Amino acid sequence: MNTKTIVISVVVILIIIIGGYFVYTSMSPAAPAAANPQDQTASTGTTTPQVQGQDVKVGTGKVAEPGMRVSVLYVGKFTDGTVFDSSAAHGNVPLEFVLGASEGPIVPIPGFQIGVNGMKEGGERLLAIPPTLGYGAQDVKDATGKVIIPGNSTLVFDVQLVKVEAVPTVPATEKAQ
Repeated sequence: MNTKTIVISVVVILIIIIGGYFVYTSMSPAAPAAANPQDQTASTGTTTPQVQGQDVKVGTGKVAEPGMRVSVLYVGKFTDGTVFDSSAAHGNVPLEFVLGASEGPIVPIPGFQIGVNGMKEGGERLLAIPPTLGYGAQDVKDATGKVIIPGNSTLVFDVQLVKVEAVPTVPATEKAQ
């Protein structure tokens, strides 16, 4: 081999190594800008928990919107697939509530309401609800004190929207009486 071939080979190898380094660094996660761990915690602590939803079947009827009365069939599970509640356990009677209401005879957890919002009648949706939009850190117990839902549980619901209807309004004259 002559000197010219050796120099060209070394230059090509250096170019490949430098190019590989730049490709590697651009594909790896960026290093945090702050070296202070408290700064990193502050920046990651501001994420807003969200309900994850996936439509299994998109309905064709009315859209569930806040203020509407909705009827749903559901199966509630833990992330390991264990069922903790369902419409079937209640005689397959749909759960009825006013979407977005914060008071009333039935007020589902916020994540459930967020997940049902925007569905159409006849639709089916899978929901994953983080603890902050579910029951939080508190255990949910039955009347005997048995824990049904442990604190900090992520809940998974299979929801079928059966019916959407307007909530009848009471005329102002009837409210005053």
